[in-house]
Amino acid sequence: MTDKFEQKDEDQDQELYEHYRFEADKGQGLLRIDKFLMARMENVSRNKIQQAAEAGYIVVNGESVKSSYKVKPNDSVSVMMAQPVREIKLIAEDIPLNILYEDDDVIIIDKSPGMVVHPAYGNYTGTLVNALMYHFQNTGNADLFENGPYLVHRIDKDTSGVMMVAKNEIAQMKIGNQFFKHTLDRKYHALVWGDVKEDSGTIEGRIGRSAKNRKVFTVLSDEEEYGKHAITHYKVIERFGYVTLVECELETGRTHQIRVHLKHLGHTLFNDANYGGDQVLKGTTFSKYKQFVENCFKICPRQALHAKSLGFIHPTTNEKMLFTSDLPSDMQELIEKWSNYSKHKILD
Repeated sequence: MTDKFEQKDEDQDQELYEHYRFEADKGQGLLRIDKFLMARMENVSRNKIQQAAEAGYIVVNGESVKSSYKVKPNDSVSVMMAQPVREIKLIAEDIPLNILYEDDDVIIIDKSPGMVVHPAYGNYTGTLVNALMYHFQNTGNADLFENGPYLVHRIDKDTSGVMMVAKNEIAQMKIGNQFFKHTLDRKYHALVWGDVKEDSGTIEGRIGRSAKNRKVFTVLSDEEEYGKHAITHYKVIERFGYVTLVECELETGRTHQIRVHLKHLGHTLFNDANYGGDQVLKGTTFSKYKQFVENCFKICPRQALHAKSLGFIHPTTNEKMLFTSDLPSDMQELIEKWSNYSKHKILD
């Protein structure tokens, strides 16, 4: 199975993929779900099933359940994971990686913009996973080279910054539990169109796919009953007149959450083509200004969004860890250009 999971439980914080599904028959007696799964899955311990449940990976009838849940007749039981079911053989590729930290349980990457995280239709090579396979092959991690990395979250292709990957199933599940309980610290820096009115604030609204364009997401109205609850905290770092540099802290982590929430606030990410940020949304009508903006688009040919920091509890040592990443050169140059413009108003 390769179905994506649109979970009804609004606390789920990861995009999950179904790896196993079992249907309880009509005569099924009440049975703890960990025992139910142990009888149907090979080479899996009860402890591993319980940890998967803690991470929100065990789902019954569309909602995550605890390991103490008792399976009933006709229940649909799914086992989810953060990475898709492997449909093709993963190829190791010698692609440079900026590794911030690595041990036996986790590897922290400073992802460059333009890199897809996981192979999928249209992107079977050149991904972060392909690069990690090569890294594992050349660092003596034979098991990881054979099985591949254990993803716990993703960053959009054109978003840069800090990303964590687990190196074993136990670490994946323990970190997944932190995502599930919203206990990680994640901050992003974004350049957005417009002068953000408040110095700080919180954006709250359910996010789901747009009915008009299934490739993008939107904040849903109260009448629309699908989607996932999402909360983004923001504060202004610096104002440049027609654009603003903001820091966003994720309380939840939905697909495109920052991009969707900031657009909903009226401040689309600069040069975010999917959400209309690749047009001149604020500013003057002067042709020189339009040319200035076009030059900015060329400097940073992607949405101006960077995963600045990631904090979590180490799955083995229980140590609090925090990793940060400097803005990449394209966003640094973009911000400097807008800073100079705002100071001198050279085009007005």
